[in-house]
Amino acid sequence: MSRAELPSRRSLLAAAVVTAVAGSAGPASAGTPTAGTPAGHATDTAARPVDNRFWTSYTDWRGGTAVGTRAVAGVRPGLLIARPAGTTDYTDPHTGRTAAWEYATWTSPVHRLGVPATEVIASWNAHTPAGTWLQTELKGTYSDGTDTPWYVMGRWAAGDQDIRRTSVDGQSDGKSTVWTDTLSVDDAASGLRVVAYRLRLTLHRRPGTRLTPTVWRLGAMGSDVPDRFTVPASRPGLAKELIVPRYSQEIHKGQYPEYDNGGEAWCSPTSSQMIIEYWGGRLTEEQLSWVDPSYADPQICHAARYTYDHQYAGCGNWPFNAAYAATFDGLAGVVTRLGSLTDLETLVAAGIPAITSQSFLAQELTGAGYGTSGHLMTVIGFTADGDVIANDPASDDNAAVRRVYRRREWENIWLRTKRYNASGKVVSGTGGVCYLYFPARPTPRQRKALAAVGVR
Repeated sequence: MSRAELPSRRSLLAAAVVTAVAGSAGPASAGTPTAGTPAGHATDTAARPVDNRFWTSYTDWRGGTAVGTRAVAGVRPGLLIARPAGTTDYTDPHTGRTAAWEYATWTSPVHRLGVPATEVIASWNAHTPAGTWLQTELKGTYSDGTDTPWYVMGRWAAGDQDIRRTSVDGQSDGKSTVWTDTLSVDDAASGLRVVAYRLRLTLHRRPGTRLTPTVWRLGAMGSDVPDRFTVPASRPGLAKELIVPRYSQEIHKGQYPEYDNGGEAWCSPTSSQMIIEYWGGRLTEEQLSWVDPSYADPQICHAARYTYDHQYAGCGNWPFNAAYAATFDGLAGVVTRLGSLTDLETLVAAGIPAITSQSFLAQELTGAGYGTSGHLMTVIGFTADGDVIANDPASDDNAAVRRVYRRREWENIWLRTKRYNASGKVVSGTGGVCYLYFPARPTPRQRKALAAVGVR
């Protein structure tokens, strides 16, 4: 079935689980909240097994260590190349081409995690005009006082004409490993945790030009979600539905198989495009001119191409989807984890839909009609009974995308970290992973809702 997570990433994270077991003005909405912001939120880090830290302000960018970069103020403060620190050759592993690039770097201050983490996921928002690209790295400090190496968390460009955007396999120090987009402690049961980290940006441009990437947001989510097959039930607190475009990935079967076998695997970019368009993001005819004109919804093909990770060989790289969303004017995107459906109710009440990652057997989600080892869908609201209204791209056509799923079933398959697969083997769940796309300049109400779920 549709898969946001390929075996090369999530089955390996599952192995760690098994080891641990063994040892702006918003768009229109419909409906009325039954209450205001749902009660019962813990906004302090200590009460939430997730730590988010994002650098976004002029002060943030001034606070790091710059080698050839500089901070710029304005409506959307950012970081760019001022004077290159040097020139380096990069051989693209997916094209074999070697080219010279000028580069400059920025390193964040050390961030000490409020939640010592078993997993850390970086995300970023940037503009990379043709002739530029960026690399994001993370260096962690363990609870035993030792450090990780500098791990590459992504080599990224909005386009694909200069480099192929890519994760980097084979990164490990014997204590932790990078699985595509996730730094994971190898043996969580040992008690070892990542307690602090720094992030490093390397901005690249063609030599002799004045081009530059501009980075508006950089950060990471560290988490230590408890291992569990079931999660506590939350109480319904909201009846509201947001009007979000509905797109099916299934109508794209067989289209552009070079991007992970076509639409059958495009749940992540399809979900991303739904929310991007909810916020007003649109692609031009020129941008879509490469798509076969006989294909419906060409923007889904576009989203697949421009979220595709050439190493992972799929469109489900979480930070790449958030970065793609932020290429649309005025949008920001982050990867985080949420703690309950109450968190999602808080966001929906403020007009913010969310993209969630879950895995389940067919019998575990009534009405889905399929099982999956990893799937993204868009939560757009809640019924009067508290059930989840989701735009599920794994639907036969656009008209069938809107689904209502039972609250208790849906909450458990999304938030659990362990489950049994069809063979009865213990494998991993995503533990509440979520993409949030929202205005780069949120309204006070949106800002308050985001802060309530730990995103600033």
